[in-house]
Amino acid sequence: MKTLSTVVLLLSTLSAGLMAGLFAAFAYAVMPGFKQGSDRTLVEGMQRINVAILNPVFMSMFMGGLLFLIAAVALQWRTGGGSALPWVIAGLVLYLVMFLVTSGVNVPLNDQLAKAGDPAKIADLAAVRDTFEARWVTWNIVRALASTGSFGCLMWALIVHGRNLA
Repeated sequence: MKTLSTVVLLLSTLSAGLMAGLFAAFAYAVMPGFKQGSDRTLVEGMQRINVAILNPVFMSMFMGGLLFLIAAVALQWRTGGGSALPWVIAGLVLYLVMFLVTSGVNVPLNDQLAKAGDPAKIADLAAVRDTFEARWVTWNIVRALASTGSFGCLMWALIVHGRNLA
């Protein structure tokens, strides 16, 4: 049971780290790059990214991370994870914040952007961009911070867990 607990904690940490990296990259590179481009570049680029990201790799990390974290908490609890358990719970809470922000804010904004239609046929690209960009960027930073916090908590949980095994 302790081996399973360790493996699930490792998978949780990996998933949280991959999500943190993705959302952080959008915060410090992708969106600042789009900010320097035209309205059409941002709208078209984000529409294409939002289609491309819905793939098995992303969904496995995004949904799998949540499932792994729930399992990690249960296994830590069951095996008497001791001082690692609070860190795993904190990692789960922060991952849930990221998950809820993504599902409740960023995805609806992505859907709204998709409904705007073909950028070549949008009459007022600036208005579409204005409705999308600032709010999406702000909430992406929130989810980047939450997922990075989750990753940090889980890294520390791994260290504590390893000490408990020794």
